[in-house]
Amino acid sequence: HGSLDRLLTSVSSGLSPRKRTTSQCKSEPPLLRTSKRTIYTAGRPPWYNEHGTQSKEAFVIGLCGGSASGKTTVARKIIEALDVPWVVLLSMDSFYKVLTHEQQVTAASNDYNFDHPDAFDFGLLAHTLRKLKLGKSVKIPVYDFTTHGRQKDWKTVYGASVIIFEGIMAFADKELLQLLDMKIFVETDSDIRLVRRLQRDITERGRDIDGVIKQYNKFVKPAFEQYIEPTMRLADIVVPRGGGNMVAIDLIVQHVHSQLEERELSVRAALASAHQAQPLPQTLSVLESTPQVRGMHTIIRNKETSRDEFIFYSKRLMRLLIERALSFLPSESHIVQTPQGEDYEGRTFHGKRITGVSILRAGETMEPALRAVCKDVRIGKILIQTNQDTGEPELHYLRLPKDIGEDHVILMDCTVSTGAAAMMAVRVLLVGDSDGLHRVLMDCTVSTGAAAMMAVRVLLVGDSDGLHRVYWGCWHDGHTYESYW
Repeated sequence: HGSLDRLLTSVSSGLSPRKRTTSQCKSEPPLLRTSKRTIYTAGRPPWYNEHGTQSKEAFVIGLCGGSASGKTTVARKIIEALDVPWVVLLSMDSFYKVLTHEQQVTAASNDYNFDHPDAFDFGLLAHTLRKLKLGKSVKIPVYDFTTHGRQKDWKTVYGASVIIFEGIMAFADKELLQLLDMKIFVETDSDIRLVRRLQRDITERGRDIDGVIKQYNKFVKPAFEQYIEPTMRLADIVVPRGGGNMVAIDLIVQHVHSQLEERELSVRAALASAHQAQPLPQTLSVLESTPQVRGMHTIIRNKETSRDEFIFYSKRLMRLLIERALSFLPSESHIVQTPQGEDYEGRTFHGKRITGVSILRAGETMEPALRAVCKDVRIGKILIQTNQDTGEPELHYLRLPKDIGEDHVILMDCTVSTGAAAMMAVRVLLVGDSDGLHRVLMDCTVSTGAAAMMAVRVLLVGDSDGLHRVYWGCWHDGHTYESYW
């Protein structure tokens, strides 16, 4: 039997390339995507605790077995029996290496072995699975078997409660094995696997019987015996007869359900009661209560104020808040020449861009104020609503500008109670696919009309004496940044 280490023997035999056009995740979370927006048809619940830290990792199931053993069938039946919305099915077929020109020539003549461990990009696969397990968004390559390369546009997957990872070499890498919470080997008789392969290749790929049998005996069977079958000893559960073994599938589902129940959270309740006696942190700022500000508050809070006056003075107050928020952005010295020919040393924004993100729908009321003071500012939107059954916030809609990880973000909301929605919005931004976004958020400001919060800087407008002592935290780089409002 061959070694299970990543460094395996070099390619010495060939296997004809698969004729499918693309390979990607076969199952996705309940969402709809366009080029600009994401709609969650089942709201995504919190994946962090009241401190903002990653409270629970996704439960990862590894499915291994020979070609045509029924891995995908078993995975789909597990998904159906689990009956939970946030499940991702990740296929190893998405992670074939990009072939060199010489390898493409070999593949075109049916002499490249796609069933050898060296054919897979285990480094990218482990990196992707690790980020998914941590609840972060990832980009999945889409492999095109007609060109033996990856398509330009990768598929974005945004976290999950359960990840099912399936592939013929799912157990052939030590780093991958450490990421799996449950390892399942699908064992199917070799004759049945051959019959399934015959049916698939003849009906779906237009091949003849003799060619399929020749390929199976020369390439597929030796690969199974050398690299796949030895990994059966690493499995926690062996499922004989594949997808037809409902007893085994039911046992697997029961175990996964028990693991998910242990990881359930009640973020909103924890936010409402945690650290109530703590002093206000230095990261929180209150708009100075000048006579002008208190005068506007007097008008806004007066029950006799007309609708037009309420809107007018609320917009004035929002603009003051936005202008104050901009003062927290990084700046640097900049010298310009006046029309009189004299040098003037001033300040200029030290960053690439400023982007506003509204927490729908109240946050949209602050967009005009932001646009009034930031020319051509980009605006993103996040819709977070409370689940009426659980009382927890759920993410339903997401539309963020491209490359937001390079920007300084102003997160806007006008209504805050426990802050659960605002925390979720911050976590959505923090789990973006670039490390740069984390660094940006450490410097940016999150503003709200009645209150504000953020990983480092919090700004609100109102009387500091009237602040409710409600804890809020955001985790970043191993530290918890705490705020109250």
